[in-house]
Amino acid sequence: RAQLGRRDLDALAAAGALVGLSGHRHRARWAVAGVEPALPLLEEAPIAEALPMLRPPTEGQDIVADYASIGLTLRRHPLALLRGQLSARRLLSARQIREREHGEPVATAGLVICRQHPSSAAGTIFVTLEDETGNTNIIVWDSVATRGRRALLGSRLMAVHGEVQREGEVLHVIARELADLSPLLGNLTVASRDFR
Repeated sequence: RAQLGRRDLDALAAAGALVGLSGHRHRARWAVAGVEPALPLLEEAPIAEALPMLRPPTEGQDIVADYASIGLTLRRHPLALLRGQLSARRLLSARQIREREHGEPVATAGLVICRQHPSSAAGTIFVTLEDETGNTNIIVWDSVATRGRRALLGSRLMAVHGEVQREGEVLHVIARELADLSPLLGNLTVASRDFR
C-alpha cells in the first residue's frame, strides 16, 4: 500500500486521477482535504463524516483544471467548446482552412502553440495555431508583426485574417491582421513554445 503524502494526494486530485474513486474532481479534492494522519487517542475511534453535496464540475471546468494541473487535457479540445462563438465571428477551423484554395481570403483562430523567429527569415515570424481539428501554420511578415505586436506576442487564443498560400500539400495562411481573443478562454492557461 502506497503511503502518499498530502502534496501527492492534492496533485492527484487536482489532475483528476482520483475521479474513479470519488465520482468527480470536486469530491476527490474534498476527500483529499480531509486526509490526516490519525492521532493515537483517536486511532480506534469510529469517525463518520457525511460528504457535502458538491456539484460535479462542468466540462469547461474540468478542461481548465486539466490544463492547470498537467498542461493538457484528454477531454475535448478547449476550442470545441468555443466553436459556436468562433463560427459566429466567421472564423474557420483548421480543417476548413485545409479545404480552401490558394489565394483565398480566410479568417481563423486557434491556441498559440508555437512562435518562431528564425534569424534567416528576415523579420518574418511563424506561428502555429491549434484547434479541435488540427494545426494551422501562419506566416507573419514584419509589417503585420509591427502593427499587431500585442496580439502576436501576448495572445493565448489568436485570430488571424489573411489568405491561403498553398503549394502542393503545404499550406500556410499569410497574415494580414491579428487579434487577441484570449478573454474567451477565461482561466484556461496555455503555454506556447516561443522563439526556440
